[in-house]
Amino acid sequence: MSNNISRTQQASSQIWGYGLLIVIGLIAPFVVYPTFLMKVLCFALFACAFNVLLGFAGLLSFGHAAFFGAAAYVCAWLSKALGLSPELSILAGGLSAAALGLLFGALSIRRTGIYLTMITLALAQLVFFFAVQLPFTGGEDGLQGVPRGKLFGLIDLTDNLAMYFFVFAVFLAGFWLIQRTVSSPFGQVLKAIRENEPRAISLGYDVARYKLLAFVLSAFLAGVAGGMKSLVFQLASLTDAHWHMSGEVVLMTLLGGLGTLFGPAVGAFTIVVLENELADKVGPWVTVIMGAIFVVCVLAFRRGLVGELLALRGHKAPQQGH
Repeated sequence: MSNNISRTQQASSQIWGYGLLIVIGLIAPFVVYPTFLMKVLCFALFACAFNVLLGFAGLLSFGHAAFFGAAAYVCAWLSKALGLSPELSILAGGLSAAALGLLFGALSIRRTGIYLTMITLALAQLVFFFAVQLPFTGGEDGLQGVPRGKLFGLIDLTDNLAMYFFVFAVFLAGFWLIQRTVSSPFGQVLKAIRENEPRAISLGYDVARYKLLAFVLSAFLAGVAGGMKSLVFQLASLTDAHWHMSGEVVLMTLLGGLGTLFGPAVGAFTIVVLENELADKVGPWVTVIMGAIFVVCVLAFRRGLVGELLALRGHKAPQQGH
């Protein structure tokens, strides 16, 4: 009986959370600069995608910048060189990232812990090398002047407000997909693998297949985020594929709350706001401050910001640092 009440309360909280998110999202561009908000939404989707892998499957990838950056380049090139529409360019970027996720997953899921992390990092560095060397990427200059195009051939996305609502709609769709996935039987198996992999194997689950599917889904959504960012800023650069980007998404996820639905989005918002506010004031010291925040988060807020709030309300959130 208590479990049913708990589930009802959790579902009610999620509905209120969705409602509040939509209302804030619809009002925000009339209060805050839309380009800044689009940056937040792109990184929020990126962090939520990463959370599928780390927060729900318990797999620490340090190569997610490869998915984010590769999709950004693919999307930017298709838009600029072939004149493909924005929705198809982003989809193509996401699918290319999913293909990379399939490769990364196939090569890494047989390992665990630090070995899996190092394999994903090494593979991501290969992608970064290709981004530097391939002629169509523009090398250190990146792909500049990427056209936003017209959505479905009708809506001109050069208008910042139109572009914002498109990005917001894609974010909501991605967030809904993640919520449905982690609440499904598939998501429950991922949580079982995270908590006790040997027990999941003993119950007859094909653990490798579940891990691989989690890799592909996470990579696809990370790619969609990367593709959107390249259209928002009309640029795909080496920064998108650099290992530092992988570290940043880890920080966003841990700060917001590992294994929570809204946590990574809150973490992404916090980090992007801090970076924008501190960049002009402290310059290169931003990296030091971000590192200090990470240390404080791990030591004092092991569940992250949202995780601690959920713990206070009686909901369980996985501990960080395990």
